[in-house]
Amino acid sequence: MNRNLYINILGTILLICVVFFGIAIIVSIDKMCRSTEKLADNLNEIQTSIRNLDKKISEGQFSAPSSSQKAQDQKTGQVQPAKIANLEFFDPKAESGGRLIASVSSETENMNYLINNESFVSAIWGYANDSIADRNKEHIEIFEPKMAESWSLSEDKMTYTIKLRKGILWHDFKDPVSKKEWKDVEVTAKDFKFYVDVIKDENVDCAPERTYLKDLEKIEVVSDYEFKVVWAKPYFLSESITLGLSPLPRHLYHAYEGPFDGKKFNDDHERNRLVVGCGPYRFDRWNKGQRIILKRWEKYFGKQYGIMPPIENIVFEVIPHPNTQFQSLISSKIDRMGLTPEQWTKRTNIPEFDEKTGAIGKYKYPGRSYFYVGYNLTMPLFQDRKVRQALTHLVDRERIVKEVYYGLARIVSGPSFIDSPYYDKSIAPYPFSIEKAKALLKEAGWKDSNGDGILDKDGRKFEFTIIGVTNHPIQERILPMIKEDMAKAGIIMNITFIEWSVYTQRLENKSFEVCTLGWGMGFEDDPYQIWHSSQADMKASSNHISFRNKEADRLIEEIRVCFDLNKRVELFHQFHKLLHDEQPYTFLVSPYSLVALSKVYRNVRVFPGGIDSNIMWCPKADQKPVP
Repeated sequence: MNRNLYINILGTILLICVVFFGIAIIVSIDKMCRSTEKLADNLNEIQTSIRNLDKKISEGQFSAPSSSQKAQDQKTGQVQPAKIANLEFFDPKAESGGRLIASVSSETENMNYLINNESFVSAIWGYANDSIADRNKEHIEIFEPKMAESWSLSEDKMTYTIKLRKGILWHDFKDPVSKKEWKDVEVTAKDFKFYVDVIKDENVDCAPERTYLKDLEKIEVVSDYEFKVVWAKPYFLSESITLGLSPLPRHLYHAYEGPFDGKKFNDDHERNRLVVGCGPYRFDRWNKGQRIILKRWEKYFGKQYGIMPPIENIVFEVIPHPNTQFQSLISSKIDRMGLTPEQWTKRTNIPEFDEKTGAIGKYKYPGRSYFYVGYNLTMPLFQDRKVRQALTHLVDRERIVKEVYYGLARIVSGPSFIDSPYYDKSIAPYPFSIEKAKALLKEAGWKDSNGDGILDKDGRKFEFTIIGVTNHPIQERILPMIKEDMAKAGIIMNITFIEWSVYTQRLENKSFEVCTLGWGMGFEDDPYQIWHSSQADMKASSNHISFRNKEADRLIEEIRVCFDLNKRVELFHQFHKLLHDEQPYTFLVSPYSLVALSKVYRNVRVFPGGIDSNIMWCPKADQKPVP
């Protein structure tokens, strides 16, 4: 009895428990279902939000648009504020510190890039200063905000309104003349106005820069953080020039009472040995004849936006001779150098350059430059275009490409980048032909009248001197080859190699007969700086050969106001044909860029504009101090 009663009671308790837990489970399942339904609703809301966000982004309502949308924003003249240029290329895993040492063959006496047109000085300023906007590294047709948080363009396409970010600081420095120390000085709209005013001052020796601002009427300061860039007339490069404007430190270059003095700016030697900018690297020190050191600017405004360069020091090591540069690379005394074609071809087949196990990498990409032989057209000897055409026929460019560049260059016949639509590939370079050259020279009145093997005319022998740059390995090989072929046609070509500083002075003063040099090219062309007649008589202009041609002037002026790409390409092709016929230059080659770089660096990428060291980084274990 008792046993059965116990079992009944126990069974009743178990039944109650089952019912209780069953109810609890049912309630839990019900709650779970409701939660799941709610989660599903939330997910639906999130998906709807994402779709709406995508829609808003596609409509340009947010400030981090896609590349295609950013291009559309610029067409409408509106740029939204948040995204900063090229953020996507910085590596979030980058380790901070270390150095990058690059070699340069010579240094300069003047670090003021406005009055010094040397590419080396421009490179230093590229690290030290910043601009309103920057081109996207992969999509170079797109501009993205940098110092500006936004900009807009008026309906008539003549006025840009720029709104600056707040809190951008100039580098701290001590004035070498007054000894005054400047710290935490903010960049304002007045510094951009100062930049333009200085360039437009006729007393300032910056004729090449001034040509690009020829049609920029003024900068109108609205407030410390807003200004207007007003163009006097349409110019197809007005967007890239406006958005590429940089500020200039008034507290350095106009640190005196009274109006700005352009001649003083040119001759302010102590201040012109400084570089004061607002970019990611500041000018640290200059060990004369040895190295120039830039140090990362820890107050750089880009730090808060994620574009602070990881590498702490950029160093330019002065090493005059290419062979010494190469040995310094192999021994890890420098980290980066531009290789000559001979070095690339013959000297990189060593273990250090092994693709898998070597410590040094090689990078090859189309160079945006061309090299030429230029004739001083003020000299009577070169004023007949038949003579200039003949001289070009005497330059064996195919041999130069094969024997000097080892196939790492392309022959060019005009001044535009060979891979751009502006370059007319239907124009074939003049072939090497001594017989054709002799025939043209005969038509121009040159003949060997006394049988000595040298051409003469009106009692003058056909003789000239070409100047080259000391320790320039390419010129040292090319010029003797040209001299040899000139002699076959009865022409005496003398060669004089001079130091770079003297060379540039000779160009500025037009005190040469024939020169050989190269031009770097941007992403868009404007021939005005080099080829317009208005630049022919200017001291230190880029038209150092004094080229004058009314038809060329007409084409150049029409190009400047042509916004239709197809029409502009057509005009450039006409201009290319004109130069090909006139031959003021013997256009030589466009070489490939050949770069050697230590493999300790990460995030090394080759963009259309080349390798950008601002995004590179070096692991802590491989970081080295500055010598």
